Amino acid sequence: MWALTAAYWLHLLATVAWVGGIFTMAILVLPSARKALDREQYPKLLSELTARLQRVGWFSLLVLFGTGMFQMISHPSYSGFLVMGNTWAWAILLKHLSIGGMVLTSAYITWGLLPRMERLSLLQAAGREVQAGEKARLAQRETAMLYANVALSIVVLALTAVARVS
Repeated sequence: MWALTAAYWLHLLATVAWVGGIFTMAILVLPSARKALDREQYPKLLSELTARLQRVGWFSLLVLFGTGMFQMISHPSYSGFLVMGNTWAWAILLKHLSIGGMVLTSAYITWGLLPRMERLSLLQAAGREVQAGEKARLAQRETAMLYANVALSIVVLALTAVARVS
């Protein structure tokens, strides 16, 4: 009982950290930063904040995976891997597919967009010519990926609610 209680608590804590970070960036930080910062400062701030959010997110994902698996196999509706005999199982499957989408989006940001943004900043700092608007395009793409993660996290939370009441 105590192990399951600890797993629920850690799972909720990791969810708040991961999803809360995504929501905070997308709903509060990015819109305010766009208004307050100039075109050179905004990508720098975005890159720094996203890098920090990614570290918290990846750690949270590890916690979510471990605690989620423990909770899933402990649930009375769990009948086995990919046994889709009830609403709970379908909700959990769709939830995990949505989380997979969030992981892929986050991986693209972490290992695709951020390194390209940092490379452009380094080239610019070294006095090299950078294609006009390239940093802005990458920042817009990163913002779009962040909003995609917001949408997916809403789906994940909705599916969690469906599973909870099933």
